[in-house]
Amino acid sequence: MNEHLAICISNKVNKEHLIDCIQNETKLGTWSHLKGALFSEISINKYIKEERLHGSCNVQTVSGNSLEFSSQGERKKALLNYIISKKPEYIIVDNVFGNLDVQSQEEIIKTLSKLSHKAIIIQILKRQEDLLPFIDKTYQFDNGNLIEYTIEAEQVEINSAPFYVELPQAYRSFTDQINPIVKFTNVSVDYRERPILAAINWEIKAGEFWQLKGPNGSGKSTILSMIFGDNPKAFGQDITLFGIKKGSGESVWEIKQKIGYFSSDMLRGFTRLDSIGNMIVSGFFDTIGLYKTPTNEQIKIAQHWLRVLDMFDIRKQDFLSLSKGYQSLVLIARAMVKHPPLLILDEPTNGLDDADVKLFTALINKIAKETETAILYVSHRTENGLNPDFIYELIPYESGSKGQVILTKH
Repeated sequence: MNEHLAICISNKVNKEHLIDCIQNETKLGTWSHLKGALFSEISINKYIKEERLHGSCNVQTVSGNSLEFSSQGERKKALLNYIISKKPEYIIVDNVFGNLDVQSQEEIIKTLSKLSHKAIIIQILKRQEDLLPFIDKTYQFDNGNLIEYTIEAEQVEINSAPFYVELPQAYRSFTDQINPIVKFTNVSVDYRERPILAAINWEIKAGEFWQLKGPNGSGKSTILSMIFGDNPKAFGQDITLFGIKKGSGESVWEIKQKIGYFSSDMLRGFTRLDSIGNMIVSGFFDTIGLYKTPTNEQIKIAQHWLRVLDMFDIRKQDFLSLSKGYQSLVLIARAMVKHPPLLILDEPTNGLDDADVKLFTALINKIAKETETAILYVSHRTENGLNPDFIYELIPYESGSKGQVILTKH
């Protein structure tokens, strides 16, 4: 059996090109003549597209749900089961832990470890902490070649304070001394008689920095959709947002005006050719892309954010020309231009490399320190250096998930 290897890449590397090289070019190794499989979100998205076109696809979830409306964990398990059934001689595994909880990660490691006795595992990773335990050698992809290196010796050097320009002042005052800005009182939710949440009591106050965590399926997305979306399960519940009880006449639009939102999914399949500057200023109108003429005040605030990000000189450059990491920074600035009372970050570091995560961490800590915006960070990962004040952890029970507040020390 050949050695198992990991290829460490940054977001500057064209991952699709690397995968194509592994599958089709012999100069990278001895795999192109073997029967291979790709364990990646790229494959999942291909099967979801097939499912939309034909109503079904070869990859089936255990629950029988469609791929499109299944959780990330269900999708990855379904794809891995399908790959195993094909008995490949090598498997390319890409972003193997993205959006998975700790238990799902352990299950994936166990399954891949077992598979490593039958097939070559080629791991592509952007985060050093994601290295699979049975990998024999690590490489970097450089100018079409694999260069062996020791992952422990590789350190990502980022200025500890890369954003030295102070953040702009609030554009408009939303809070009007309203506190808490989010309040759940004995909120219970079930879907098709399956309990999801059980008696959730939780408050988010102005300026607080929270992490929401819990295993896949514990109800994190349900909570977010009741705050940011129009989940019908929120109506009839005792939920107060920005001083107004949910369902008392406010529109989803009125709520969203007071929330900044960023998710790693926003970068998926994005094709609009907007400039960096226009992308940031579009946050005033809650659109992705600029369709209205901004005021002089709005332009000045957007330019201030460009200076914070050190992107003022490239403000007319296409947004898509940036790496994923810098695209994320731009979209966070877009979410913050209104200085909203609440900033929601939904799995924001999925798909970022180590250098990008350090920049993301520095920017979020700066927002937490210099503004009154409350931050709700939703992720399975505990990022080194990111300093939430509190953790709200969902713990699943048969009667539905209960919440536990954890005060962090930093």
